[in-house]
Amino acid sequence: MALEMLPAWMAGLESEDLAFIRRFVLASGSLKEVAGEYGVSYPTVRLRLDRLIQKIRLSEQEQADPYVGLVKRLALEEKLDLDTAKVLIAAYKQARSTPEGGT
Repeated sequence: MALEMLPAWMAGLESEDLAFIRRFVLASGSLKEVAGEYGVSYPTVRLRLDRLIQKIRLSEQEQADPYVGLVKRLALEEKLDLDTAKVLIAAYKQARSTPEGGT
């Protein structure tokens, strides 16, 4: 499939995420089997899957509001702490709702 034909949610994933999805599908969705292949515990694989699900959902939000999506993605990837992300999003939403020139 040509890169330009990839869905937006898939194009935004890292190669590690795509490799995980491939293993998950080849394991018929068995988290236990994927955990064995990676040599990690079931809860570790479950956490990775949950984060991947969040990344996919965020890609849809980024299309609606790129700034909020970016801040959430940075927090999800632990490049920004959660409290800071919340402050940035709240300030952004406040600034957008305040008429220009108002305080």
